[in-house]
Amino acid sequence: MKLQEKFKAIRFRKSGKSYREILKLIDVSKSTMSLWLRDIELTQEQKERILIGRKKSQYEAAKAKQQKRINSTNLIIGESKKEVDKLMSNPLFLSGLMLYWAEGDKAENWENVKFSNSDPHMIKVIMRWFREICKVPEEKFRVCLHIHSLHCRNDVEKYWSKIVGIPLSQFYKTQIKVTSLGQRKNKLYNGTCAVTVCNKNLFRRIKGWKLGFIEKIDIIKS
Repeated sequence: MKLQEKFKAIRFRKSGKSYREILKLIDVSKSTMSLWLRDIELTQEQKERILIGRKKSQYEAAKAKQQKRINSTNLIIGESKKEVDKLMSNPLFLSGLMLYWAEGDKAENWENVKFSNSDPHMIKVIMRWFREICKVPEEKFRVCLHIHSLHCRNDVEKYWSKIVGIPLSQFYKTQIKVTSLGQRKNKLYNGTCAVTVCNKNLFRRIKGWKLGFIEKIDIIKS
């Protein structure tokens, strides 16, 4: 049986079929197929046909993956839009959504949720929103501080760790910017705190909440 399969594979290969095409016709492992066909030379025309077919397959796979992502995104956004009616009465939901809408990362990367600010009270509100409304697990938080060299202090990371309630082990390396502010030094300045949640589905949920809120306001106005 194996000998017959080998002869078939050789015949298919000589006709210009790719390994992928042959594997669909013959039930054999790819490693065995490679061993059987390694000495068979293809014509330039056959090689070009296989290359075109491979690129087409890669394109179709990429398009299928893109469509799957779009479908998943639309589903999450649609479901979160429906949640707005129930959440509108919660002051924390509205305040956090407005804060993120104003100060959150606007990049449409669908990967990270990021909020940056230098106001510790604002950071406390958004952290409570992340925890209570967005249900973000503690291990998903990451923090990066941005500060001018003139404002560097040994305790600045501990200060922000206490504000956000996140251990220093979840902090990225503090980004220090060289400044020429001279004597205009605010000794109470603690830099900017950037909180990141690596969760593309949360990014989509927040977008759905925002769209749902906009629709709700439009209905109220009309």
